[in-house]
Amino acid sequence: MNRATKIIELPALTVDLLKANGVLIDNVFASLWREIGMKTVLSRAGFNKRSGTPMGDVIFCLMLWLWLKKESIGMFARECLQDAMGKDVLYDTMNREDLNWRRFHEQVAHKTIQTFKASGKKAYVVDDTVEQRFGKKMPGISSHFDHTSGRHMMGQQVLTLGLSCDEGFAPLDSELFISQTKAIELHEPFEDGRSVAAKRYRTAQKCTKPEMVNAMVKRALNAGIMADYLLADAWFGTKAMIRLTQETALVPVLRMKKNKMKYRLSEFVREETVSRELDVQALYKHYVRKAWQPIRGQKYQAKVVDVELNLAENKDPDEWVKVRLLFVRGNSGDTQVTVGKHDWAVFLTTDTTLSPAGILELYSLRWAIEVYFKEGKQHLGFLKEQSNHYAAYIASIHLTAIRFCLLVIAKQTQGFGNIAQARQTLCSNSMDICFAGKLWLVFRALICGALDGLKAILGDAVAMVMDAIDAHIECWFVQVLQLDVKTLRLEALEINDEQRLCR
Repeated sequence: MNRATKIIELPALTVDLLKANGVLIDNVFASLWREIGMKTVLSRAGFNKRSGTPMGDVIFCLMLWLWLKKESIGMFARECLQDAMGKDVLYDTMNREDLNWRRFHEQVAHKTIQTFKASGKKAYVVDDTVEQRFGKKMPGISSHFDHTSGRHMMGQQVLTLGLSCDEGFAPLDSELFISQTKAIELHEPFEDGRSVAAKRYRTAQKCTKPEMVNAMVKRALNAGIMADYLLADAWFGTKAMIRLTQETALVPVLRMKKNKMKYRLSEFVREETVSRELDVQALYKHYVRKAWQPIRGQKYQAKVVDVELNLAENKDPDEWVKVRLLFVRGNSGDTQVTVGKHDWAVFLTTDTTLSPAGILELYSLRWAIEVYFKEGKQHLGFLKEQSNHYAAYIASIHLTAIRFCLLVIAKQTQGFGNIAQARQTLCSNSMDICFAGKLWLVFRALICGALDGLKAILGDAVAMVMDAIDAHIECWFVQVLQLDVKTLRLEALEINDEQRLCR
């Protein structure tokens, strides 16, 4: 170990652990530990231990074990801690009902956001993911529809709020959601019904997803983590989400379902204004289908329709707001696939000045949360801890987010070009979450300039090379916006199923 590492007051146990394993992560991890002021953060979050192993040591190991590529906490304790800290200590900490993991996560997320530049557009992103789980003694498992696979499965669903900007993504908050279908109850009651874990279990049971999103957004705002936009896919394209943006002065950019939600379209006919209420299917049929327009610089067709939406529910007074609907023609990226009548998507925003390209550019920031879910599931221990205690599930989802935040901070403050380099230093395997879509036009111009200089050598092959590059970027953009034919048709089938059930 070098002198810089020795200066930092790390727990002796963790220093020995890093030294014994011969890994090269001590400098990075020790520096992050110091920069964040983890001891202070833990203390403010109420993470205290009256006896035994200091809480800082325990949390250090809980964050570290996955980066050492161990299959379980038990194996990590046996092979790395060498009886200095038993697995029971780690599991007992995760199973504690009184620890406020959300408060701990919020403070680390706040420090992560501080590493981003103040300029540029920032957006809240909300999405959920399902982790398939089995076990009759695992409380909180229930049946969920997984829109990725297009089927129902037993597992745990986690709703997450994050902040996305040009520099990266930071997870801000997470909540477990328990459906009413095939839910597995607690196999034993909480020790204290007033504990943090007990309260969050009741929230997971009783609250709807829109209610959870509402609470998470307002907690982020109260914590001083500000944003300009709220982004979500079609599964959250609801009036409740739009009302939330009205209350919080956010601009929504939402992908909407092709359901029966009515929009009011006003037209000037024969010197008078005529208004009609139509759903998106009707709007598409009468105003979009034969009026597609190209988006400059992109291989997509679009049509903007400005309408009004009544946000009132049931018998409440009408509350009409102006919204812009952007219809986008889907593209599979495969020239052999014919675009069908269902292969289009629709986006909504309350900012009626946004251009089609601007709406798509903002919505593309949403992709960062998908990258986070993939990173968390594959590398950061998302619900991977082997425990049957509900408190441990809460701990797991927040520990995953905190690990990700540490990688983002390392990338921003220690000279790493991206997350990949940061985590390669930690465990030699990672993926980059940097989002570079806005820079593509600049890069394309540079590439074209370089290829022009090679015309004498390559001849007609220059055009072929540029076409191949454009095709690759197009496929990437299709994936980011989720506008591929397969996704659109799956969505159409799901909507048809919903309508069939409502009849």
